[in-house]
Amino acid sequence: MATPNFHARLLAAVPDGDAAHTLPSAAALSNASASLPRPEAEGYLSPLGTEATLSHILDEIVPGLNGQARSGRYYGFVTGGTLPVAEAADNIVTALDQNVQVHLPSQTVATELESVALRMLADLLDLEPRKGGADGEVWKGRTFTTGATTSNILGLACGREAVVEKRGEKVGEDGLLGACVAAGIREIQVLTSMGHSSLSKAASVVGLGRSSVKELRVSADEPWKLDLQAVERELAREGVASIIAVSAGEVNTGRFAMGGLEEMRKLRELADRFGAWIHVDGAFGIFARALDDTPEFRGIKAAAAGLELADSITVDGHKLLNVPYDCGMFFTRSLSTLTSVFTNPNAAYLSSGPSSIPSPLNIGLENSRRFRALPAYAVLRSEGRSGLAAILGRMVLLARKIAQWIRESEAYELLPEGDWSLDETHMIVLFRARDDGLNDKLVERINATRQMYVSGTSWKGRKAVRVAVGTWRVDVERDFDAVTKVLGQVAGSQ
Repeated sequence: MATPNFHARLLAAVPDGDAAHTLPSAAALSNASASLPRPEAEGYLSPLGTEATLSHILDEIVPGLNGQARSGRYYGFVTGGTLPVAEAADNIVTALDQNVQVHLPSQTVATELESVALRMLADLLDLEPRKGGADGEVWKGRTFTTGATTSNILGLACGREAVVEKRGEKVGEDGLLGACVAAGIREIQVLTSMGHSSLSKAASVVGLGRSSVKELRVSADEPWKLDLQAVERELAREGVASIIAVSAGEVNTGRFAMGGLEEMRKLRELADRFGAWIHVDGAFGIFARALDDTPEFRGIKAAAAGLELADSITVDGHKLLNVPYDCGMFFTRSLSTLTSVFTNPNAAYLSSGPSSIPSPLNIGLENSRRFRALPAYAVLRSEGRSGLAAILGRMVLLARKIAQWIRESEAYELLPEGDWSLDETHMIVLFRARDDGLNDKLVERINATRQMYVSGTSWKGRKAVRVAVGTWRVDVERDFDAVTKVLGQVAGSQ
């Protein structure tokens, strides 16, 4: 068993806040790697014992890990932190080790809590009517997943089922090939604009193929925007069924594929007319809907308006909700479609009987499931609507302040190009160095400081840098000073 003071020892060993580095030192990383057992070593797989193993982890492994949860300036990969209340709840999850798979209300409250947490999140994101009770719920199909990739798989699987069922067949029962042949469908396509790479992965997993994902961009200057005229042309193709995947937001810029409520209404009308399914990948962008309704945020909230008109929605908890990895959420209006795809048949020992809460194993990929709902529930209860709005607001304000500094800088260029309003910035800042030599090594030089961490990307064929602000630890003025100091030093050292 672990010693009772292990957590205290861990906290003492790991710097926090301003003292935390974003990356381990080269020496710490080398030492951690060298400490790992190798098959050829003497004593390989011999028992080390509890105390010695914990000391090995604390003294050698932990220093070789990055500081994404402990530092407030880890801006890579759209990574959230972990709120203290979520960390505590996650420790409880591990200690009690619940397998949340079957709804057994007389034996555990776990599945009810999961359902309640998902309803709370839907309300936070204004997906449900403000005064609607359980009887008037719109998003009855809802579940926790491992993250946005799995949620996108669920979204495409449901979309695949729904568009085929509209033509009288069932993929879940008859298989994709047989159902499509019987329905007269020669192709199922996924229409998107700068969709996340996981969308293509999901298309492959559910049998549609990566080539089924088709980019319908408005223009080269605004490639994140979905071209509604092109969508209509594709939807009208004979013998072709369609899933429309809306990016909210696009991973490089944070921008939204749709321009707000009116465009989403037009898309909904097209989908209804042609029997298509709308899936929103809102992994991080959908949290714009939880911002305060104040002038500084109204533009970005307007861009996220109308997402509730979709058939299914992906949300990532381990991004802006700031709960531990791995945690995602999936919502769909059609519980019947979700269960049609994911039900476990002919397993009486997994049955829970009739209930308003479906067993999680019948509405998702996994039969064995961690109690991911508890940290999310803890954050929603602890912070509430106002607390989370404040956290999300600080992310946006820091991103906009950094964007303004970059726009005024002689060394850097703010992307996308153009004189757009900074009110369009959510929590991602895209930029590059004006000097090509510096730009080629910009990510490496920024990250080498260990004072902030960024991830590299490509924009219009050239290298670029992305700052994605996603942690609860944001202090706008403190972090702005630290970021601009690093960027200034890097620009001056070329």
